[in-house]
Amino acid sequence: MLDETVRIDRYGVMGYPISHSRSPVIHRLFALQTSQNLQYELLQVAPGKLDQAVQQFQRTGGKGLNVTAPHKTAIARLCDQLSERATLAGAVNTVVFRENEIYGDNTDGVGLLRDLTHNQQLGLRGKNILILGAGGATRGIAGPLLSLSPHSLVIANRSIEKAEALVEIFENRGAVSACRFDEVPTELSYDLIINATSAGVNGETPPYPEAAVSAKTICYDLSYGLTPTPFSVWGKEHNAVRSVMGWGMLVEQAAESFHIWRGVRPDTAPVLKQIAITA
Repeated sequence: MLDETVRIDRYGVMGYPISHSRSPVIHRLFALQTSQNLQYELLQVAPGKLDQAVQQFQRTGGKGLNVTAPHKTAIARLCDQLSERATLAGAVNTVVFRENEIYGDNTDGVGLLRDLTHNQQLGLRGKNILILGAGGATRGIAGPLLSLSPHSLVIANRSIEKAEALVEIFENRGAVSACRFDEVPTELSYDLIINATSAGVNGETPPYPEAAVSAKTICYDLSYGLTPTPFSVWGKEHNAVRSVMGWGMLVEQAAESFHIWRGVRPDTAPVLKQIAITA
């Protein structure tokens, strides 16, 4: 006789818009691989509706959430406790509903590091890194990148003030500096250039510094798509040794969230093969 009382734990991802998200596919593959009984939903939540949506999800048995744009900063204010990495990032992308509290974490940085060091086989100690953009995405990854002791981390942005504000947050963690897009120091030979802007995706003219790319540079776009992103195309056109979209980071940050929720770490390699598209 079948046990009709078997409970299926509820998880989901909140964002706006959200229909493009690949997170449900990734987490269903993780659940199948690890024999976890759960469901994972797409939850479109408009700005201004986050509080109500989170309360409703928790009240109806939700166990945890992923949170994406534009809610990563707002969700932090609803959490009773934040991890150190969420506090440093100033944003939350993973929520756990505990008995008496809402716990917030951020797995973006560790997801990027896992993709760079494990999947891409890139050692970052003593290397020169350039990040394009000084928004929330950069704040989420700067701390984890500096934890691997690069020689330098340069944050370039259209507005120098935003880049300098991030330098103030992270300057006690390593050699980090700020500049404008048109003032990127080209005397450095960059091992890694990370695009953390929305340029190109939104139809803007990408402010990519051509002189920063050399034959040893890996270009890494935090964005990803079914076709190569403008930055990944640009990297190839300028003879970067490799030009990569952010599929690996997406899968690796999801695996970290899954581990936080379920206490088991899935194997990301077969999942990445199923969903990833290379530039």
